[in-house]
Amino acid sequence: MINIPTLTVNEDSITVFSEEALPQHVRGGMVLTKRIDALNLRIRTSDAGYESDWHVAGDPTLIVIQSGILRITLRNGEHKDFSTGSMFIAKDYLPKHIPFDTEKHGHCAKVIGNETLLAVHIKLEQI
Repeated sequence: MINIPTLTVNEDSITVFSEEALPQHVRGGMVLTKRIDALNLRIRTSDAGYESDWHVAGDPTLIVIQSGILRITLRNGEHKDFSTGSMFIAKDYLPKHIPFDTEKHGHCAKVIGNETLLAVHIKLEQI
């Protein structure tokens, strides 16, 4: 089993950290998850010091950090740092009937340290 840190929303549509557990199996000497379909991928760079506004991910996206450190912060102040080789799934989207509240919803991201962030964004599905 592989556990991937995940941004999702709770029953009050507040962004929270959780984990998504993906079962694995052995195939030809490799330990693999089942096939995960994806829609597209993008290569991202963000300069040292980059900071986003509060936002939600929208479409579920697997983010794989190639270099640098990305800090994800929640509204309650909790944060996690993702560095070279780590990954997480961002899927903290809101149902269409709930408008984004700039004081309540989402997470923010910041590049920590002096290194440029290089990451791969893989869109897993479209909502």
